[in-house]
Amino acid sequence: MAGYDLIGDVHGCGATLIALLEKLGYREQGGVYRHPERKVIFLGDLIDRGPRIRLAVRVARRMVEAGQAYIVMGNHEHNALAYTHPAPPGSNKRWLREHTPRHNRIMEDTLAQYRDYTNEWDDTLAWFKTLPLFLEIDGIRVVHACWDEALIEQLKARFPDGRIDTRFLVESTDPSTQAYEIIDRLTRGANIPLPSGVAIQSGDGYTRQSFRAHFWAAQPEQWGDVVFQPDNLPGELEKRPLSHSERQRLSYYGPEQPPLFIGHYWCEGIPALPTQNIACLDYSAVKYGRLVAYRWNGERQLSADNFTWIQVVKDDRG
Repeated sequence: MAGYDLIGDVHGCGATLIALLEKLGYREQGGVYRHPERKVIFLGDLIDRGPRIRLAVRVARRMVEAGQAYIVMGNHEHNALAYTHPAPPGSNKRWLREHTPRHNRIMEDTLAQYRDYTNEWDDTLAWFKTLPLFLEIDGIRVVHACWDEALIEQLKARFPDGRIDTRFLVESTDPSTQAYEIIDRLTRGANIPLPSGVAIQSGDGYTRQSFRAHFWAAQPEQWGDVVFQPDNLPGELEKRPLSHSERQRLSYYGPEQPPLFIGHYWCEGIPALPTQNIACLDYSAVKYGRLVAYRWNGERQLSADNFTWIQVVKDDRG
């Protein structure tokens, strides 16, 4: 095998996914997209927001089950599991993830597209639960949002292959648990709260009281050293010093570590590498950005020349 093609957050852009696979040289054979020399690794977040969610899931799942692809769980797959799983007896809520207006909005498109396919939806949820939270394969690492070595070692102690069970899923919605900390960091990354009364009106239509922070600054001093999202911080907040407690919240992935591939952070513009050993592949496809792949051929030092993408235009989002 020549290498892997790592694909960022699809978010229901099923037709665009097929176009990208075909651009990468994959062809459908027996209902499965295959390449004679390569395999795909999906970085999670197949669902929500896009127009062809069932198609995206079907294409990826068939590839995974046929041995033509790997996948890790994204925060949207975890959210779907928690949203649809009853809370344990004695709880003061009905579902693990409460059906608030915000959570309903996140799930709206997925539930609508599966509404007439309830058996398929139930089977899809069961498949989501089998997805690992991380991969270490042939010298590369893959996680949806953040590689935190200590938390991954804790996860391995319970689940060596990174695949969780129902008990862990239940625990992962309780902020006081180790399971919550693991899921939150690996699938959502680090978030730093904004000052009281300050909010970001995000490009995806949500109001946020925190910002997403990256994990490859060796000695960050201020908020601008770690912010990693398209939305600018309000006012002069990029110059705000990081407090000791904020630094303690951050993970760190050094340049000596193996190549790492992440999604999650809805980057914009032409794909670029934040460091020589980290590639983020989420370029906001569902928001008319790019569905991005990285063609890894065994290199230890990553190259921006290995990005391939499909530009999603408003009349062609799929």
